[in-house]
Amino acid sequence: MKINKKLPTPPNKRIALYVKPAAERALRNGHPWLFEEAIQRQNREGQAGDLAVIFDRKDRFLAIGLYDPRSPIRVRILQQNDPAAIDQDWFRERFLEASRLRDSLLETGTNGYRMVHGENDGLPGLVIDRYDHNYVIKLDTAAWIPRLADVLPALLSVVTAERLVLRLSRSAQSIAKSDIDLLDGEILAGSPLKEPALFQENRLNFEADLIHGQKTGFFFDQRENRATLEKIIAGREDIDAMLNVFAYTGGFSLYAARAGARNITSLDSSQPALDTAVKNFELNQDIKSISTVSHKLACGDAFQVLEIYGSEGRRFDSVVIDPPSFANRQSDVGRALNAYRRLTRLGLSVLRPGGLLVMSSCSSRVGAEEFYTNINRVASRNDRPLSELTSTRHALDHPVNFPQGAYLKCLFAIAD
Repeated sequence: MKINKKLPTPPNKRIALYVKPAAERALRNGHPWLFEEAIQRQNREGQAGDLAVIFDRKDRFLAIGLYDPRSPIRVRILQQNDPAAIDQDWFRERFLEASRLRDSLLETGTNGYRMVHGENDGLPGLVIDRYDHNYVIKLDTAAWIPRLADVLPALLSVVTAERLVLRLSRSAQSIAKSDIDLLDGEILAGSPLKEPALFQENRLNFEADLIHGQKTGFFFDQRENRATLEKIIAGREDIDAMLNVFAYTGGFSLYAARAGARNITSLDSSQPALDTAVKNFELNQDIKSISTVSHKLACGDAFQVLEIYGSEGRRFDSVVIDPPSFANRQSDVGRALNAYRRLTRLGLSVLRPGGLLVMSSCSSRVGAEEFYTNINRVASRNDRPLSELTSTRHALDHPVNFPQGAYLKCLFAIAD
């Protein structure tokens, strides 16, 4: 496949960095980031995408990574302890390792998943999501932009792709446009994408907007939690009405319908997302339980709608609450915990006694134990103590290889 855009040759200049003792220890232990304040000195100023070689106090090699002068994470580490040439061959080996790790997903009727999970696959700031034969490359730092000329051929040597789509973080968008006229949503290889991409997850059909959708178009990290919900509902005869809060494109709703829930309400603040949820149900009409389900949509603020449902006396057999991250910075943690407490209270207010509550968090700054403790405390204070069925963390395609990489947690519990 031909790459559509002429990309600049990756820079071959290197920066020599010397770091503080604490940073030395962190790098030797495999941490993927070097922060600005950990640098003691460097031999020259660098540009985004330059390779930074990090040495210890005895001039011994520690690591090499991508330099970003605009980010507090000054270097994203690619190789530690042993020197290596960071070139197409190096990237190809990383992509091969990541691909092999996920091979088993294809056996489950799944061709939509995360192929590269950034730091946790040894490629900090780079995410690659697969949607059947479409691959979305998400750059969280501008440091990756000058490396695309090596990254794209290496990727195409490993996967069979119809097209490559570029998605950029906000911080990288202006730099990409000014430096090499790259735009968020641009097709890097292959033909234009004129309609949503189709893919399968656990033998359910979905579509996703790879150009304008949130993140890369879909939230693959909840795949196993959706499957867990389906298994629980299928094993019970008392779950008929389900409310999916922060439903986005209806993933949890679709799994619940296949399991046998007969009355499902998908609640989200985005009407386009809910419209896609309707299309996802239409894509699975060959499944009888989905073709006959009553699927209602509610567009509005989750907190306000839950308040209204509670005041109206509406009750559901299951309530799934999968909110966005409320803590983008450490200073947001208190506000995030308050939001989780409020959502727990509101969720319980519309959940019948003995109903199933599913609460999820995608914030790495809120630890799992703190999250679960908060939920249980609110439930007890509202005389709705919880009996935990299970709690889950990360799926196969979202590995965790350093502490800050752990962000996802989900609780499944029965409320008195």
